[in-house]
Amino acid sequence: VDGQEYGLGCYQTKFSLQSISKVLTVSLAYKILGEKLWERLGVEPSGTAFNSLSQLEVDKGIPRNPFINAGALVICDILILHLKNPKEDFLTFCRSINNNQQLNYSGRVVNSEKSVGYRNVALCNFIKSFGNIINDPNEVLDFYFHICSLEMSCQELSQTFLYLASDDFRSSDNDEILNMSQAKRINAIMQTCGFYDESGEFAFRVGLPGKSGVGGGIIAVHPNKYCIAVWSPKLNDKGNSYRGMKFLELFTTETKLSIF
Repeated sequence: VDGQEYGLGCYQTKFSLQSISKVLTVSLAYKILGEKLWERLGVEPSGTAFNSLSQLEVDKGIPRNPFINAGALVICDILILHLKNPKEDFLTFCRSINNNQQLNYSGRVVNSEKSVGYRNVALCNFIKSFGNIINDPNEVLDFYFHICSLEMSCQELSQTFLYLASDDFRSSDNDEILNMSQAKRINAIMQTCGFYDESGEFAFRVGLPGKSGVGGGIIAVHPNKYCIAVWSPKLNDKGNSYRGMKFLELFTTETKLSIF
C-alpha cells in the first residue's frame, strides 16, 4: 500500500480474470445499494461446486454468496437494474480504480463463454423461476460473460485491488470505492468464499483473503499491507491455479505475512 511494486516472470502478461471479476461487480453493487444488497444473496460458503444447481433449489433461488456463479448472476442482474449502460459503466468503474483506460473485455473470451456456457444459462433461468432474476436472462448472461472476460496482468490486478487493502485509496476521480466497513466485509467474504469449495484449504495454507479464477489468476489481499497477484494457467481439480496456490503458501510462510 506504500506504492512499491515487485514483479517476477510474466507479471505484465494479460489474462482473463474470470471469477476474480466477481469481486469487482459485488463491490460496485455494494457501493450503489449498501446493505440492501444482501436481501438477494447470502454471505455463506457454499461447500459445493461453483456452478451447482442442486444447492439453489434447496435455497429457493437465493445464492449462498456472490462468488459462486449463481451469486454473480444475481449481482449482474442488480447492476443492470441500476446502471444505464452496464457493460460500459462497469468497465469505467474498473478503469477508474486502476487509473488505466486500456483495460478492456476480450471479445474472443466472450464468444468462448457463450459457446460453452450451458450450465450458466441453466443457472440463470433457474434463478429466474424463483423470481430472483428481474431482467431478461439473456441480457444478464451477456453481461456476465463480459465481466468474466475482463483482462488484466498481475501488475494491473494487484494495483486494482488496493482499494481493499488501503483505507486511503481513491480512484482516478478521487472517489472512495468502498468505505472501511464495506471493504472489511468484502475481504471477509473473500476469506471464506473466494476459492469455491477449496476456500478453507486456502485459508489454512495461505492465510489471506483472496479470489481465484479459472483463467489461472489469483488475487490476495493483506489489509493495510499489500496486494499480491499470481497467474499460472494449470488448474487443480477444484478449479484453482495449482502453482499459484503453492506459490502463495510458500510466500506467506517464508515472509510470515499472512493475516494469522
